[in-house]
Amino acid sequence: MAALGKITQTGFDEIFAGKLGFPRKEVLTGPGFGVDVSVIDLPNNYAMALTSDPLSLIPSLGLEESAWLSVHLMANDMATTGFAPQYGQFVLNLPPSLSTADFRIYWNYIHQFCSDINVAITGGHTGSIEGQNSTVAGGGTMVTVAEKNKILVSKKARVGDSILVTKQCAISSTAILAMSFPETVISKLGQEIYQQACSLFYRTSSLPDALIAAQFNQNNDNEPIVSAMHDVTEGGVLGAIYEMAVASQNGVVVYNSKLPINSVQQEVCQLFSLDPRYCIGAGAMLLSVKKGHETEVIASLAQKNIPCTVIGEMVDSSQGLYITEETGEKQPLIYQHHDPYWEAFFKALKNNWQ
Repeated sequence: MAALGKITQTGFDEIFAGKLGFPRKEVLTGPGFGVDVSVIDLPNNYAMALTSDPLSLIPSLGLEESAWLSVHLMANDMATTGFAPQYGQFVLNLPPSLSTADFRIYWNYIHQFCSDINVAITGGHTGSIEGQNSTVAGGGTMVTVAEKNKILVSKKARVGDSILVTKQCAISSTAILAMSFPETVISKLGQEIYQQACSLFYRTSSLPDALIAAQFNQNNDNEPIVSAMHDVTEGGVLGAIYEMAVASQNGVVVYNSKLPINSVQQEVCQLFSLDPRYCIGAGAMLLSVKKGHETEVIASLAQKNIPCTVIGEMVDSSQGLYITEETGEKQPLIYQHHDPYWEAFFKALKNNWQ
């Protein structure tokens, strides 16, 4: 296990390998490191995709913002299939200190955000747990049913594909840190940087990005233009690239100078001693795109004001995983076993940053 954050690749292999219950043949894609969704075979050339994530309840952010993260971080995972989620299950382990009035507000926002993306809430479990003071208030699962041959998974990324990323690095971590420590960010970086950082919060959905990219496959009966997608969460853009390479058993070349990092993310991350390339980056989506089609994918996203950048390519596994500079210098692509965001967040709390 990582000291903070999700399980490491080694931990996953040691704990879960060979211990996944009964081996049902209809499981087309099961659990795996760097895999966003599971896929279950259904009759008539359909399949069911499922994904699960923690639910957020973060007092320093607010009830609306916590509900947004709870819904959209799960939806981002499902978006990697090229389809929107259809159904949602929510398990809520709430702190006893949360009043009924506040829970009603929180749930109204869960309902609203699910309605906005056409997700039906189909069940779950709700209760208060003594000693529950975590910002993780349970977990949820989203489900969708779609044509089997059109569902994308991260393990399908192809050698020779270009790697694209939408938006920029460190979107969610920059927004959450600024919103959680407003006085400190304003005093150190100024009101304008603070406001720009906060405005990134509602850019943390990558569902529109994925659905636009997936349209390139809908009328293509040959090899898909977009072979795989992977959303950027813990470990940031570089962590997501590493995970997609492991899932697809490919090597990667990352162009360090092409990684999109805006000045707002750079300044906020620097204040918290973070590398924006490795910070939680919900809102960005990795795309593995057939070479020669990058420009049309980027142009289609741009029509919806979603920037997109070519940041690398998938190569044969024998070439390894590395980052290259414009000078040609190569460095190994290192996977951070715990996202430094968590340490920075709790260090700021310990230091009484306001």
